[in-house]
Amino acid sequence: MENMDEERKIESVVILGAGPAGLSAALYAARAELAPLVITGMQLGGQAALTHQIENYPGFPEGIGGAELGDLFKQQAERFGARFEFDIVTEVNFAQTPFCIKTYHREYLTEAVIIATGADPVHLNVPGEKELTGKGVSYCATCDGWFFKQKNVVVVGGGDSALEEAIFLTKFAAKVIIIHRRNAFRAGAILQTRVRENPKIEYLMESVVKKINGSDKVTSVTIQHVKSGAQSEILADGVFIFIGHTPNNDIYKGQLVLDEKGYIKVDEKMRTSVKGVFASGEAVDAEFKQVVISAGMGASAAISAGRYLESLD
Repeated sequence: MENMDEERKIESVVILGAGPAGLSAALYAARAELAPLVITGMQLGGQAALTHQIENYPGFPEGIGGAELGDLFKQQAERFGARFEFDIVTEVNFAQTPFCIKTYHREYLTEAVIIATGADPVHLNVPGEKELTGKGVSYCATCDGWFFKQKNVVVVGGGDSALEEAIFLTKFAAKVIIIHRRNAFRAGAILQTRVRENPKIEYLMESVVKKINGSDKVTSVTIQHVKSGAQSEILADGVFIFIGHTPNNDIYKGQLVLDEKGYIKVDEKMRTSVKGVFASGEAVDAEFKQVVISAGMGASAAISAGRYLESLD
């Protein structure tokens, strides 16, 4: 009988995702005594957990590791009663209430949902990339940088993430070459200064990767100059790709209104097109992609969810 009662239980709020948005939502929902259930997905801490050092989150003047910050978020939410299930959502049904959330292991019924499923790295989609992923091609310098001690690596991209990870890789690599398709970096001024002052870092502007070469491991990269069309080959042991993210919103298609890039449309209160379903973080945010902004959105979504649940009484 206990199992049947457990199956019938209707949660007040289920949070999908455990990055800065989901963990912040969990904290605020827990403090509102909603006993939120967080379904974490693959990565506790989200993309932020893969960042070696976060220097722009308020309250940490010396910076803090991404994974460490995520763990602190989780501890704080748990202190107030948030619960965590390490599982992956496979299907949702927002067509009726209570909403139904299916994971690999079970189904959950809930009166409100906060989506915080984030985004995944964009791929170059060039020959050799897929075949050599895990054999020198990586999307996470924090995860894989150690394997490239005294080796030459390429970083693809020109935003904050690309430059941050390039700087981090200099702790291990002998040389880091940044390849960027435009004639100027998009990253913040401080990061650009650090890159230019780092003797281990070189950069090739107005260039794109056309092919990643190697059989059982990366050996070189074929690049093409955007304007001249001239191609050349760079010897490299690793390729780290940081060219943006795609929101993890496929399972919401047909259930929620998404924009043309696949991000969930929300109003200023984080409300989606379905009453009782809220969204936050990089599932929503195509513009800023900052830990502090995702955390703020998660807090807003939790406050709005609490008010929604009050209105049901």
